[in-house]
Formats: sequence, C-alpha cells, structure tokens
Amino acid sequence: MADAPTSPAPTTPPAADAARRQRERVDRLVARPAAESSGSITLQGQAIDYRVSAAFLPVASDGSDKSADAVPRGEPAAAVLTTAYLQQGVDPAARPVCFAFNGGPGSASIWLHLGALGPKRVVVPDDGTMARPPYAVEDNPQSWLRHFDLVFVDPPHTGWSTTASDAARKQMLSVDGDVAALSEVIRVWLTRHGRWGSPVYLAGESYGTTRGAAIADHLQDMGVALSGVILVSCAMDLQSIVFAPANDLPYALFLPAFANVAQYHGLLSGPQAATPAAARAAAEAFVEQDYVAALHAGARLSDRRRATLARRIAELTGLPRALVEEKNLRISDQTFFFEALRSRGLIVGRLEARATGPMAASRTRDWEFDPGIEAIAPAYTMAALGYFRTLGLDLEERYEVLNREVNIGWNWQRGAAERMDRMGYASTSGDLARALRRNPHLKVLAASGRYDLGTPYSASDWSLAQLDAPAGVLARVQHRYYDAGHMMYTRQADLAQLQSDLADWLAA
Repeated sequence: MADAPTSPAPTTPPAADAARRQRERVDRLVARPAAESSGSITLQGQAIDYRVSAAFLPVASDGSDKSADAVPRGEPAAAVLTTAYLQQGVDPAARPVCFAFNGGPGSASIWLHLGALGPKRVVVPDDGTMARPPYAVEDNPQSWLRHFDLVFVDPPHTGWSTTASDAARKQMLSVDGDVAALSEVIRVWLTRHGRWGSPVYLAGESYGTTRGAAIADHLQDMGVALSGVILVSCAMDLQSIVFAPANDLPYALFLPAFANVAQYHGLLSGPQAATPAAARAAAEAFVEQDYVAALHAGARLSDRRRATLARRIAELTGLPRALVEEKNLRISDQTFFFEALRSRGLIVGRLEARATGPMAASRTRDWEFDPGIEAIAPAYTMAALGYFRTLGLDLEERYEVLNREVNIGWNWQRGAAERMDRMGYASTSGDLARALRRNPHLKVLAASGRYDLGTPYSASDWSLAQLDAPAGVLARVQHRYYDAGHMMYTRQADLAQLQSDLADWLAA
C-alpha cells in the first residue's frame, strides 16, 4: 500500500525571513564582545597611554512604533558602533569625554576619527589633490586625545551600524529619529563606562552639526548638561545651503565663497584679485550693500541697475557677464562648479574647491563626481579598513563610508508633518540657541574652511548670526576660519591651527 501523502513543510514568507535576519544581525552585533587594544602617543611633549574599546551599543525601542515589524519596547532596535579612546593612568571621572560623528546624512565617522581628532591620522596632500596608494595611518601629533577621551559614533546604516527592522530604519533615518537614537547611544555609553561624572562635549561635522545642535538640546531634556559643542563645517540651517526655487538666500550667502575660490584659481582682476582676503571683503561688501536688496527686488530692477549688478557679479566670480545675465543674476553652486573653469576643461570641487577634475570630452554639465571628495575618499576608506583590523574589528560585511541610500531616503521633516510651521527646510539652529539659553555653561566653537562650497564659511556666518539668543549668551559662541575645504584638517597647517584654536577655546 502506498504511503499517505505528506504535507509540505510550511515556508517562511520572504518578508518575514528578511525581518528575522535583520533582528538576528542586530542581536549578534550587540552581543559581540568589545574589541580591546591599546596604544601610546606623544602630544605636546606628553606621553599618553590609551586604551581602545570598540563596541556595538544597543538603541532600545521606545515602543512608539506600532507597525507589523516593529521591535518590542526595550529590545534592541539598532546596533551602533562606537570606537572609544580612553587615556590610561588618570582618574576617568575628572577626564572630559567628547562624542564625535560626521554627517551626510549617511557618512561614517572615519573623517573626524582618522582626519583630525583620533591618535591616528590618514595623511593626504595639503593642496587637495589625490595621494598615490598605498594608504595607511600614522600618529596624529594634533590629536584631541590631549584634551578629551574620544568616542566616535557611526550612526545607523553607516559603517557597520544597522537597524533591526524596516520600521526602525525608517524612524532613525530622519532628523528627529537620528537625534533620539544618538542621544540614546551617548546615554548607554556613559552608563556602561561609568562616566556620568565627566564633562561631556560633542563634535560634529557637516550634517553632524545639524544633529549635534539638536542633540545638545535633546540631551538637556534627558538631564545631560553639555560643556561644549564643536561644529565643523556648519549645516544647521538647510535653507542657507540648498539652491531651490523661491529661495534666494544661498545666492547671497555663497557669493563671498565663490569670490574666494575664483581668486585662488586666478579668475579675478583688479583690487579683488590681490589676495583671498581682498576678494572676500569685496564680495561681502557687495552682498550687504547691493545684492540682497537686488535679489529681493527681482523683476522690479531697472535694466540699468541689472546691468550694473551683472557686471559686478562677473567681476567677483570670474564668470562671463553674459552668463550672469542669463542666470538672472543668480549663480548657483552647480553653475559655478561647471562654468568657473570651463575654458580650462575643468570642474571645481564642492567640498574642496581648491581641487579640480577634468570635464568629459563632451563638456557636459552632469555632476558625476566631486573632485574634492574623490581626492581623499579612497585613502580614508582603505587606510581605515586596514587600521580597524588592528583594533580587532574583523567584520567581513561592507563598511559603509558614505551610504547614498541613507542620504536619498532621509526624512527631513521635523515634528508633526501636518503643521504648517514645520514645512520647509530642516533647521536645528533653534535647538542650539535654546540649549545655550538653558545651560549657562555651554559654549560653542564653529570651524569653517574658506574653500568649502558645500557649507561655505559665509553661510555659516549667517547661520550663527541668526541664533535666537541675547548678546550675552552669544558671547559663548566662537567662529574660526581655515584655508582649506570642508575637511580643513586635511591641510596640515589647518590641522594644527584647529587643535590650537580648540585648546584656546577650552581654556577661555
């Protein structure tokens, strides 16, 4: 007699299987023992022994998400990699600790980690050109380990950090969700390392300043009073740096930076060509005295006035007057990148405008790559991955240095989406101003590279000037400038100056 037919084993739906793998990966990373190592470096004549502790910290679900794949309250919704450098032979309670992160959004923290702050550094050419491989790290004589214990944080879906569900990913890849997640990482780290008695600082770069400004206020809500916030290449007010219809603000704020870059590339003539400072001063005066009012006037400008303005903009940017007129007196970043050095067949770098790259033979205006970041990304990536293995971080999964999917999918909306006052450009300068007003001991150091056309120094000037706080509070905010781009610390003179400015700021 034939055997009775058996029912096939139940299969797991693909979506459920994927969700299970996400949860398991987070659980596996959180359970992974910290990678421990040690090192020593001499800074300003002082030998510093340090311990390195690299560990994945959990971001617990708050239970607010009610979707089908939501992580239950209290269970890990994300695993976030933190790499800490801790000075040995001192009382930890008396030692300040600085949490550092980069931006993007979608960037891991290797730029600040291995560019300026950490005891190891990737060395690249001072002039913004690309170094030849092989790439490696060496001791960083300007490390901030002299001043703080350092904790570098890779936000969710950067580096090896990840989330436990699609719902958690969606929540954390947003302005407010990111702030909540990284604030939780800071809380967990302080608890695990017994550092609640230490002065706490934040250092953020680019979008890291967007999150850092908001985290300062969010931590205050959690009972954590920061001692200081360092903002490298400010991006607190997106309206100041996003060229879009009906937003004339960036056209005025970028013009002094365009003039500075044009002078560097030999595009100017007359008095403004004499020095970078002369170019900036001329452009800043023009913006304040003429350009802002002209942008506001729009089509109400007379033909004569329009012609005068076009001539002056051309003089300050090195662009053809006909092009300025064609662009309705409004020069965007993309226009400058492609047109400033078109006669030489070159495009200008965005994050490092001293850097240039060859145009296609067809001279298209397609933004295929940024010469400024291309010059350093391979060096940082390859050197970092080699260095991480020496720390005991031997994961074989891809390390996301710059996760484009995070950037593309980011939710820039803050608060309740249905509120009209929440529409428009993301801004966290209000958070920073509120934190400054709430905490009389909080101070801020902002650092800007004059050859940065991603977050120009002149846009940062404006953003800091708009902080909603009285003069006595704003006296705790300092802004310093450097003669390189977005990652000004890639230039060794600016690396040293940044550390010196930090030391002076801390001592003040």
